Formats: sequence, C-alpha cells, structure tokens
Amino acid sequence: MKNEEYEVLHTEGSRPVKMWTRGVPVEEAAKKQLRNTATLPFIYKHIAVMPDVHLGKGSTIGSVIPTLGAVIPAAVGVDIGCGMMAAKTTLTASDLPDNLGPLRSAIERAIPHGMSPKTRGHRGRDEGSWHTPPSVVDAAWLQLKDEFDAICLKTPKLKNTNNYRHLGTLGSGNHFVEVCLDEQGSVWFMLHSGSRGVGNAIGTHFIELAKQDMRTHFINLPDQDLAYLAEGTQHYDDYVEAVGWAQRFARNNREVMMQNLIAAVRTVIHKPFQTHVEAVNCHHNYVQKEHHFGKDVLVTRKGAVSARAGELGIIPGSMGAKSFIVRGKGNADSFHSCSHGAGRTMSRTEAKRRFSLADQIRATEGVECRKDENVIDEIPMAYKDIDAVMLAQRELVDVVHILKQVVCVKG
Repeated sequence: MKNEEYEVLHTEGSRPVKMWTRGVPVEEAAKKQLRNTATLPFIYKHIAVMPDVHLGKGSTIGSVIPTLGAVIPAAVGVDIGCGMMAAKTTLTASDLPDNLGPLRSAIERAIPHGMSPKTRGHRGRDEGSWHTPPSVVDAAWLQLKDEFDAICLKTPKLKNTNNYRHLGTLGSGNHFVEVCLDEQGSVWFMLHSGSRGVGNAIGTHFIELAKQDMRTHFINLPDQDLAYLAEGTQHYDDYVEAVGWAQRFARNNREVMMQNLIAAVRTVIHKPFQTHVEAVNCHHNYVQKEHHFGKDVLVTRKGAVSARAGELGIIPGSMGAKSFIVRGKGNADSFHSCSHGAGRTMSRTEAKRRFSLADQIRATEGVECRKDENVIDEIPMAYKDIDAVMLAQRELVDVVHILKQVVCVKG
C-alpha cells in the first residue's frame, strides 16, 4: 500500500530513506547524497528526510541520521549546535514605534554581528558597544569554562580559538535577529546562531581525524565527508565530549544574545514589558543519544529539529518570509523530527547572479532590514516555498503560531 505521508528511496544493499517531501522539489544531487549515506553499515533502521532537504557537505541538510556504534562528524557539521531561540513578549504591534530604524540600530549595536574585526577577535563590550554588562557573558562562560579547559588538555589547538570572545555574537551567513509579530499582534524576539568560531574549530578538527581514521584502516567510502568515528575509540570519545560542549556553548550563546536583544529594545521602547511569556531554544545541527524503536542510538540532525510529542520548535522562513512556532507530534518514523526552515533551492553564488538589489528590496518590503547587495544571497526566492514545506510535514508538527518579521538584523 502506498504511504501518503512520505516517499521512500530504496537502494539495494542499503537502509531505506524515508522522505517527507511530497509537493516539494528535491535535487538529484541531494538524493545521491542520501543514497550514499544510507549505504553505511551502522545506519539504524532508516534515514528520515525533511521537506527542506538540500545538498550539503557529505550528507544532506535536512536529514535525520540515526547510528549505532559510530558517528559522522561532517554530518553534524562545523556550525555545531546552530539553532533558534524565540521569546514572546507582552508587547503588541501598537507598542512598536512608527519608525523601526532606531530599533534595528539599537539591536545592531547590542549584538556583534557579521565578519567585522570586532566580531572576529574583539569583544564589542571593550569598545563600549554593549548594552548588557560584561557580567552576563562572564556568567555564561563560567558554565562552560572548566569543561572547555579539560577538552583543551586533550586537543590543545582549541585553546587559541574564538571561544569566550565569540560568546554573545551572531556571526554571518543566514544567522539573524528578528522582531516579529504573531497572528494576534503580539511581539516576539527571535534569533538564529550556533557555536561560532570554537564550534567550527571542533568540527573541522574531528572531521579531519575521521578522514585520517578511514585512511589508516583502508576504509573506502562513497564520499570522504562520510568519514566516521567508531565507538570504543579515543577519537570517538573525545568527539562526543567536545560536540556536547559545543552544543551547550551554542545554547548559552543564544541566551546571551537574547538578553542583549531585550536590553536593546528597552532603550527604544520605554513602556515596561515582560518577555518569555512563551519561549523556545532549540538546536537544528547537532547529535545526541535518544531512544528509538527499542534501542539507544545516536541521532544526528543535520538541519532538522526535535519534534517529540508536545515539544515546541521553531521553523523559520527566509528573510522577508513568515516563520512558525510548532508543536511536535512525536512521529516515530521521522525519529521525532521536523524541518529546520525552508531550505535553499540555489547556492549563494547563483542567488547573487540571478537576483538584483531591486528584487531584494521588493522581497523585503515592510521589513526594517539591510537592503544592499551583500544580502542578496539571502533573498526569499533563494529558498523553498515555506507553505509547501509546512504542508509536506503536517504529520510531524502542528502550527502553534505564525510569525512575520518587522525588523531583521543579518550578519
């Protein structure tokens, strides 16, 4: 009998690939990556594919990869713990100023972003640009420091990374901070970032170690970026420790930025307000141990969000498009997962070639945001139709709130 919920890719000698992609185009190169990953002998049961799936490094973005006895560092990637945080406030649309420009400027001053020297190697607060006292960052770092020092004893090269310096910074690319309105006119704060420079260094280091292990043991793979670390080895144990720490860094990073964001808004909107009326802080690039189909397994979500029954998650659209606060349905076949966004349909280079600044301005009409050539690669048309993505995963999540941004700060 045909399954109406998902489609299945079958390849002889490999695990099935279950795809929640009905009505959403999937590129052939992404399907090839999925088939390659499904051939690995330690894949547990099947791979689950979300509707925002697209080509990634080694394995596709928008896939859920359960494993027994091994982990693939490149599947987790180098933006370890990247994810979303959203907080509902007691403010309403009528509390926002008519001119949102000063609000965006206050947020940009409060949260170091982009690739300027300030965010690469210097704390913005040293230059007087922070609204939140340094103690907020220091308190968050104290929760991380001891374990990081222990990790650095095993991998000394990590000590000289942007770790403490990047805590509370946004980064670049598709990372963003937004002020949004829900369907009732309530104001939400939302942001997207991960473990920054130190997470990148951890991911890069262990991806290379995994490749070295494959060469040492003469293991041939369909793609070298599927190199894995086997359970019971020192490299595996060190990676699990380091990746877990990076994911905690990412969560703390979002918490610090949210505090900075709230403080910045208070400098512009003087009406007293409360935050965290509802709040979500969720990863979408990470690995953790979970129980599925009777076994404890490692689940790697590469561009996917946990969606256990009743669990809240965030599915952002693109710059200028709506986003969703969702509640998981606990779908077993998806390993309790949903998409992490709309998913790109083209590369950043292709987006810049195909679209103009005028296109970008039209696509972000009504949003207080950057409107320049350096953000054309984030134009909404470079992403899949978020409505089609949500329809394809209707068996995975229920929509709780629909958010539309009115202010967007890009890295």
